[in-house]
Amino acid sequence: MFVVNNYTLAVVFCFVTMLCWGSWGNTQKLASKSWRYELFYWDYVIGMLSGFTLGSFGSEGRSFVADLAQADWGGIGSVLLGGVVFNASNILLSASVSLAGLAVAFPLGVGLALVLGVIVNYVGAPKGDPVILFLGVALIVVAIVLNGMASARQSGGVKSNSRKGVALAAVAGVIMAAFGLYMLGAFGKTKA
Repeated sequence: MFVVNNYTLAVVFCFVTMLCWGSWGNTQKLASKSWRYELFYWDYVIGMLSGFTLGSFGSEGRSFVADLAQADWGGIGSVLLGGVVFNASNILLSASVSLAGLAVAFPLGVGLALVLGVIVNYVGAPKGDPVILFLGVALIVVAIVLNGMASARQSGGVKSNSRKGVALAAVAGVIMAAFGLYMLGAFGKTKA
């Protein structure tokens, strides 16, 4: 494993990380004429597998493979299933962004996941003030609807591609909410 022992180098790596986060969307825009958005995301997912190489780089600590070997198969399977669900929702959201645009797809997909997550989590474990909680959920729903209306008015009506994008964003939101529930179930359990 690669361990940074120098504070200045750690700060430099933090800046490099921030630049990489911001550059992902920009590099996709540069490649958008020949490379669809969701296909670009697949390359991102494949790049995340670099843990096998970069996670074993360096002379300190355990390698990625050694860390993986000490985990039980149930835990590995749970993480892999969670990754599949999470990436399925992100790929659908990416496809909806390419069809309906970021200003429509992202608020709908992520907002729907947030609303469903809050409702299901509150039903499962009612904590907090329900008036404030559901007032916030209602405001999110109003924001999603107003955002959709404003987008339709701006573009002069809902087009066929936009409808497909909206449908994909809605499916992505439901899957994203399911991922949140899955993660709560997978990591919320405690051993006696």
